[in-house]
Amino acid sequence: MGCVGLTLPWEHRISPAAREGKSRVEPSERGSAGNPAVGNPEDTALAAACRAGDLHAYERLYRLEGARMRNLARNLLGTQSDAEDAVQETFLKVQRSIASFRGQSSFVTWTFRILVNTCHDLRRSRTRRKEFVPDEREDRAMPMEPRAPGGPPSLKLALERAIAELTQHQRDVFLLYEVEGFRHAEIAAMLEITEAASKNTLFQAKKSLRQMLEAPRSSQAGGA
Repeated sequence: MGCVGLTLPWEHRISPAAREGKSRVEPSERGSAGNPAVGNPEDTALAAACRAGDLHAYERLYRLEGARMRNLARNLLGTQSDAEDAVQETFLKVQRSIASFRGQSSFVTWTFRILVNTCHDLRRSRTRRKEFVPDEREDRAMPMEPRAPGGPPSLKLALERAIAELTQHQRDVFLLYEVEGFRHAEIAAMLEITEAASKNTLFQAKKSLRQMLEAPRSSQAGGA
């Protein structure tokens, strides 16, 4: 699983820009609101242009959200190559399914819903392949990235492993909220759950992570 570079405790949402010292996507492209909501004129216009088959609109969607899509896919799948495959497949699915977009959520939220489902499909496919042909590449840990400057490498590695132990649903909500910065309303639309369920799942994910991370520290303290 890829490094997400988070720190404890989680009293406040963790911003990727704050961890890296820069935004993954240029602010002028993202817009002041960050996440387009239903009714956002730019989001509506982008969806309409994509529906009309304007390839420049798809290029703009990639410029706006491609970096965040790759980051989420890498954290869900664990490798950069799989993340690239997932994003590419997502854009193909968006092109094939654009006629079914009804505007009940923002266009970007709808796109990320397709991405999350695509990642799940790839994980299941990869699991089936492993039953027949072990893939040693996937067993190797991904290189650590300096997303939490000054954080102990051992803590970041422990956090990676702990996140990997969450249920798929908890991991999805945690990464979407804490790492990618989506609101609960957007996560609910992506995962087709209620906003309350998103909040509760995030609470359970944080609780599980704390328990997993505190257990090793307690053992070390007891042996000191």
